[in-house]
Amino acid sequence: MGRRSDHSREELEALILAEGHRHMAEGGFAKFSSREVAKRIGYSVGTLYNLFISYDRLVAAINTRTFDLWAQWLEQRLAHNPKDRIAALVEGYFSFASENRNIWMAIYDHRLPEGVPMPEDYAERRARLTDIVVREVAAVLPTDHKDAAPRLARSLVATVHGHCTFALNGSFALLGETDPLGLATARVKECLGAAGARL
Repeated sequence: MGRRSDHSREELEALILAEGHRHMAEGGFAKFSSREVAKRIGYSVGTLYNLFISYDRLVAAINTRTFDLWAQWLEQRLAHNPKDRIAALVEGYFSFASENRNIWMAIYDHRLPEGVPMPEDYAERRARLTDIVVREVAAVLPTDHKDAAPRLARSLVATVHGHCTFALNGSFALLGETDPLGLATARVKECLGAAGARL
């Protein structure tokens, strides 16, 4: 463990998160091991916990990094000003999950223990993803309905998540559904249309 003094605290934290994220992407939450992360970077597992306090906080930090990447993924798609921004948003949700299945599922496979709060900075970073959806939903709602955007956005995220999960775990295939993305997009637009959205 001779590398313990090789990095500053900030450098070490970044190293742990990068390698932890790589390890999570390879095997998912079920195969994630903090000892394996420590082994890969040449430090003791105690060093990881000195920085992240506990196994759960380490996983929460890695999953928060996934939220950062996911938000960037969506923003990159929207930056091209697609004609149908709502469809691009739904597609971005599906494509990130499909192309990053293990780290995406890890978000939902891990829970902090009861009574352990999510660190405030992690919560703020995770909220950016929903903020993108709220922004895009608000943009298509009539002026007098824009205050409904946050609540409607949360419901639409749940709708898309359910469709996406069924697509990736094979449930839709068993039901004979061949276009889960199209189905999710249609449901989202139906809900927005019912709320008076201009689509």
